[in-house]
Amino acid sequence: MNTTRGMAGKGLYVGTGAGIILFVLVGLFSGSVIGGVIGLKIANTIFGGPVSAAILPRIIVAASMIMGILVSAMVFVLGTGIAGWTLGFIADAVKGSRHAAAEVREAHN
Repeated sequence: MNTTRGMAGKGLYVGTGAGIILFVLVGLFSGSVIGGVIGLKIANTIFGGPVSAAILPRIIVAASMIMGILVSAMVFVLGTGIAGWTLGFIADAVKGSRHAAAEVREAHN
């Protein structure tokens, strides 16, 4: 079954597009901030006290910020894509059941 031609595929594309837009508007900054805070906490735990200006703590914070952005992107894009696919699949099922019910009514008449 090729779902890209039905409502499920269209819902997937619409949901993914909406997720990308939401990620750019909301998730990019928040993912960076949350990842940076986590990176600062990790660097503070490893190196103690106020984090110095050495290269290793900066790398830890930068890597954590990148991971925060990537996780935020996955949540927004995959979450809305799956939601769109689900709604499209439900729309296909409702449309198919209505068509099947009409065929059964015609067969009995």
